[in-house]
Parts: sequence; structure tokens; C-alpha cells
Amino acid sequence: MSINHHLETFHDLPVRRFGPPSADHTGFTDHGSVAWNIHVDPYGDEEEEFGAAFGRFQETVELAQVSALVIGSWGEVYDNDSSEVVESILAVKDRLTSLRALFVGDLVLEEAEISWIEQSDLTPLLEAFPDLEVFGARGGTRLKLRPVEHTALRTLLIETGGLPGEVAQAVSDSRLPALERLELWIGQETYGCTTTTEHLAGVLAGTRLPALHHLGLRNADDQDAVAAAVAAAPVVRQLRSLDLSMGALTDTGADALLAGQSLAHLRSLDLSYHYLSDDAVARVQAAMDAAGVAVDLSDQQKPYVYNDEEHRYSAVGE
Repeated sequence: MSINHHLETFHDLPVRRFGPPSADHTGFTDHGSVAWNIHVDPYGDEEEEFGAAFGRFQETVELAQVSALVIGSWGEVYDNDSSEVVESILAVKDRLTSLRALFVGDLVLEEAEISWIEQSDLTPLLEAFPDLEVFGARGGTRLKLRPVEHTALRTLLIETGGLPGEVAQAVSDSRLPALERLELWIGQETYGCTTTTEHLAGVLAGTRLPALHHLGLRNADDQDAVAAAVAAAPVVRQLRSLDLSMGALTDTGADALLAGQSLAHLRSLDLSYHYLSDDAVARVQAAMDAAGVAVDLSDQQKPYVYNDEEHRYSAVGE
């Protein structure tokens, strides 16, 4: 599976690309009615560095009206990390008084594989905007995050082909009392994943996440271990939806879920993109039907066989 579409809406607003120097925004004055996307194409007809594009943006758009900001390509993202993006946003933080949603790394396959996206320490963005409600990032290479206490954040999304264990640990150690939705793409060891269920212990305990009602621990090569940990995790009791999709989930993980704590209180369980046998699919479907839980078991995968060995992979790696 690959990411083929840019964000079209963000924070319930349509995304509007700021565009190259030739773009004309003079007729558009309601600067708070859209989620602004700042993106530079290093190989386009109008080559421009990110700093210059962001400079034009702050001169053209009334920053005090901007409530949602999406950062796309900042150039050759596989050679340059996102630190310039962080510095540019921090330089105008006092003018971005209405900012409530921020996404860093809205790139699709034709621009860069997810593992090619060079991120940086994104913690200063959370620290600089205490009223931020939504924060998302794509790309795990060089991604850093330190534990934070943030009382306004309601959604946290980190999409990677390989999630560094230090980042997962930072999320676990953060105090996020308003967080309602958490989604982590765990990924593959080949592409930088060092996250284990031990790094997720704080999330699974739920004590620092009292408002959490949606948990997504997705895209893990070792989705069976994640499922087994979730099956006994205290946080599950407060959830309305659970998403373990996009991973290499097998019958072992499915059996752990079925043998674990009750999931009958959930509204939905997403296990799409999985490696379950037909028998396991039937057992999970029957159990969730009996509990009244909507379950997604679509996109059944078959193991890749090489030299008589079976191989299973999460949906997004490179």
C-alpha cells in the first residue's frame, strides 16, 4: 500500500495550496476559511526554497486568521530534514494566534517514499502552541519527540514506515489530558522501527490519557505482539473504537484478542489489511457480531513465500 493522495480536508476545512510565486491569492480574503498548504516542488517550473515560500505566505496571508496549516514538501526531503519548517513556524508563532491544527509532511508516493522523509525534533511545535488541538506528522526518519504536557491537544497522528522507539516512549510519557484520538503507524524494522510494546506501555495503561476514545496502533510488522498487549491493556476499557489495521496480523494475534478482555463496549474494530486465515476471519466476525461491534476484516493478505519460507509485511514500509 502507498500514500497516493494529499490531504483534501484538515480540521474540518478544505485544504488550499498556497502555490508557487505565480499563484494569485489577491481575490481570496477569508484566510481563516481554509487549511493552508505550503509546499515547494524542487523540480517544478518555478523552483523555490521553503524559506522563500514561507516568507511569501506570511506576507500574503493574515496569519492571525489561520487555524489550520499543512506542510507538504519542503524541498528534497530525503536530503533536508524538517528543521527549517520548525524554525519558520516558530519565528511567527506570536502571529499565528488562531492556529489549532498542524500537519508536517503531507507528501505522497510520487514525491517521496514515507521512509525517505527526513523529519526532525517536532517537540518545539507542541510547546509553542498550547492551544493546538490537532497535530500530525508523516515520516519517521530522524523524527524526534520529547515528552510534553499539553492540555488542549485532542488528536495526535504519527504516520511512519518505521517508528523510532524513543518517539513511542515520548508519547507514552506525555501528559495529554484532552487527547481523544491517538494514531501511531509502527512500521517495519527494515525502515527504522525500534518500537516495542514496552515503549507503548504508558499509552496502553491510559492513565495519562483520560479522554482517549480512539486508539490506532497500526501498520506493525509485529501486529500480533501489539494485539496481545492490547488484549490486556487497561486503556481499552475507555475506548469507543480500536484500529489495529495495516499490520501483519495473523491468527495468533486474532486469538489473543478473542481470549483477552471483552471488546463488546466498542463501536468499531478495524483489522483491515491482515493475514488471518479464513477460519480466523469467521471466528472474529462471529464474535464481534455477537457483541454488536462493527468489525472491518477487509483486504485479506496472503504470505509471500520465498525459499519455502512465509513472509508477512505491514502495509507501509519504504
